[in-house]
Amino acid sequence: MTYLKQDRPIVAITMGDPAGSGPEIDIKALRTIAQADAKFVLIGDLRIFKKASEVVNANDLKFVKIAHPAEAKDEPKTVNVIDLGTFDFSNLVYGKPSISGGKAAYECIVQAVNFAKTGAVQAIVTAPISKDALNMAGYNYPGHTELLAELTNSEFVIMALVLKHVKVPHVTAHVSLKEALDLVKKERVLRTIEVTHRSLVDLFDISEPRIAVAGLNPHAGEGGLFGNEEIQEIIPAIEGARDKGIDASGPFPPDSVFHRAYWNKEFDSVVAMYHDQGHIAMKMVGFMYGVNLTLGLPIIRASPDHGTVWGKAGKGTADERSTVEAIRLVAELAKRKLNQKPSSCDNVTGKLPSLPPKEK
Repeated sequence: MTYLKQDRPIVAITMGDPAGSGPEIDIKALRTIAQADAKFVLIGDLRIFKKASEVVNANDLKFVKIAHPAEAKDEPKTVNVIDLGTFDFSNLVYGKPSISGGKAAYECIVQAVNFAKTGAVQAIVTAPISKDALNMAGYNYPGHTELLAELTNSEFVIMALVLKHVKVPHVTAHVSLKEALDLVKKERVLRTIEVTHRSLVDLFDISEPRIAVAGLNPHAGEGGLFGNEEIQEIIPAIEGARDKGIDASGPFPPDSVFHRAYWNKEFDSVVAMYHDQGHIAMKMVGFMYGVNLTLGLPIIRASPDHGTVWGKAGKGTADERSTVEAIRLVAELAKRKLNQKPSSCDNVTGKLPSLPPKEK
């Protein structure tokens, strides 16, 4: 990845689903974070963003249509917009997924990723999309994570939640709980630990990350009384990571390890085995402040840790705080990346083993 030689990174912010609260949250967040050490470019439909500014009473903002992030103006109350013009504005119905909405949201993501891959922007914040609308439009992805992996040709990516000092990557994410249990295997857990370690070093500049690994079963299996996954899959993965010099420990009982990481600050990261195990823990302590950060990509990407908020779309009442935190996070990470020396992390983790081909 080649980044532009500049002091202030450029962050692309996508529109999300035009019928959701994403455009309104984008505008509210930009007003809140106007003094951040970065430039910002909205990618989507100019008419949608102007409508959103009316909804949230941001009539003092000036929208500037640009064709490329390099044209972004850095002026107070000025919003740079790359207008894709692909959404049929006459069909806008707030709170309702549609084919045109899914198509528009998809195209925003593709454009943002293309800019990031060429170094035209140094980070991306993606506004919430509707999985229903995305699939209605013919894009069959469970969510952003899987789509971003394909667009960047990334073999192994991880959904991670970031809340203040704690990072929670997930071994499995958007699959059924039954399927998630089948996916908790040594190789997958080990790769998750390795990618997490590498990301904590490269992105967060933590020289010796402390990674806790949650168990899958109650009491982390209680020595096999409540399940054998810890003994057969998770412990061997932790041992494999430690053999590579990674400070990984566990498996710890899932009902206490997140408390130890967040409140006691014993760990920098907790590896969760499945979606709700990590999400419930993080949202209990910071529902509107958590950020979804994708690890394992060649680009920096984050999003608010919530959905389209259909019920508040068009009302201007959706909470922008998670988007504000996502913007602050990627701006900080991109700034660090611009000034970062090459990492020696590969000497620790080595080459990641390949996963078996994904079943069609």
